[in-house]
Amino acid sequence: MRFRIDLAYDGTDFRGWATQPGLRTVQAELQSALSTILRVGPVSVVCAGRTDAGVHARGQVVHVDLETAPEPALLLRRLNGLLPTDVRVRRLAAAPDGFDARFSALRRHYAYRIADTAEALDPLARAEVLAWPRRLDLDAMNQASTLLLGRHDFASFCKQREGATTIRTLEQLSWARDEAGLVVGTVVADAFCHSMVRSLVGCLISVGEGRRPVSWAGEILRATRRDPGVTVLHAHGLTLERVDYPGDDEMAARADQTRARRVAADA
Repeated sequence: MRFRIDLAYDGTDFRGWATQPGLRTVQAELQSALSTILRVGPVSVVCAGRTDAGVHARGQVVHVDLETAPEPALLLRRLNGLLPTDVRVRRLAAAPDGFDARFSALRRHYAYRIADTAEALDPLARAEVLAWPRRLDLDAMNQASTLLLGRHDFASFCKQREGATTIRTLEQLSWARDEAGLVVGTVVADAFCHSMVRSLVGCLISVGEGRRPVSWAGEILRATRRDPGVTVLHAHGLTLERVDYPGDDEMAARADQTRARRVAADA
């Protein structure tokens, strides 16, 4: 039986989502807890989006296939009793037919938070907000962001993986100040490649500081190759906020559609 798990975690002390030998990761913690509670051998979980070392999540989504069908509320309670306190299961339920945490997803929502004024600096939020020494021009950053929207090859903003596509559809990239004065970048796409969000933010901060013109963002995108002038910003300012899915009766079709598109793009 397949279960959907909605997960939140503080990524500060993790080396990312994916299991790595000898390193502390979110996936390894969750799989170990499930194995211990269910008294079974290795358990494998699949997430909506692999986060890098230091990146946080409020809305990570995971699926797991189990031979037995434990009562969801009891399993949720036992997981939160066993998992370390920097990982919390927020919801757990039987998944609808055809649900795949990765391939059924329509889009992922990320936020990048920056404190660029003394008033916005909060030592209690230092693990999830980037402190920046100069005030940023959000109008210029928003103008530059519009040049990046749509379906493009984002190779200029991604760490390449052999055989993997860097074509993505960027649906939203916008900047605003919240009530606390923090600069919040909202980034939404069908999917993201490795380091893409932090590279996009690094490019746009250069524009916001006035070191680069608005047009530079478009020039970097069209080059389709890594530019040493683009800084991959620190991970701790980044949070996976939400993953969107279609209605229950469309989960399987969406998963099939996504798999087919990935195969065609990687071929």
